[in-house]
Amino acid sequence: MDASTLLLFVPACFALNMAPGPNNLLSVSNATRYGFRRSCLAGVGRLVAFAGMIALASAGLAAVLHTSEMLFYGIKTAGAIYLFYLAWQLWRAQPGEGEGGGGAPAAGWLALARQEFLVAAGNPKAILIFTAFLPQFVDPAGPVGAQFFVLGLLFLLLEVVALAAYAWMGARMQRWFAQPRGKRIFNRICAGLLAGAGMGLLLSRRT
Repeated sequence: MDASTLLLFVPACFALNMAPGPNNLLSVSNATRYGFRRSCLAGVGRLVAFAGMIALASAGLAAVLHTSEMLFYGIKTAGAIYLFYLAWQLWRAQPGEGEGGGGAPAAGWLALARQEFLVAAGNPKAILIFTAFLPQFVDPAGPVGAQFFVLGLLFLLLEVVALAAYAWMGARMQRWFAQPRGKRIFNRICAGLLAGAGMGLLLSRRT
């Protein structure tokens, strides 16, 4: 691919990766509850979901979401309901959970990865973003499939940086919320933000 195209793509893409969203918020929450390493491992779930979305966008299947109103609203409703469910769990979570204290046993990284996957997969607008964003940097005169592969790979690599950055911020917050009362307040703030993200998803429209 042309170097000038990549120089435009990388900063624009990284800004998209770093934008606050349900998955990045989940990385912060997981890091405060379970630590940096487990939060990063959980991010594998979102990477798998995004890789599938990129494949769908490159195959042109994402156009179905543009034309099928029922499918779009079905996916986003399921995604919003799942975000509300996560918010409710976080709201009710005991401050000691995930730290080997007196709370419930810590969640395994596979369970957390499944959460990340479902949050990412439950947002149909993510596929539409890939459909609208990636093609802007593709040269129709060149090998389209290969260009999509390169752009998709770069997106996923930058997503790894973003999820690690949010997990690092969450890990640093563990010290700020060392007391049970502080942890409970933080959990409920995150629960409110996740519920807000779910409401935003529920009220969003196709573009």
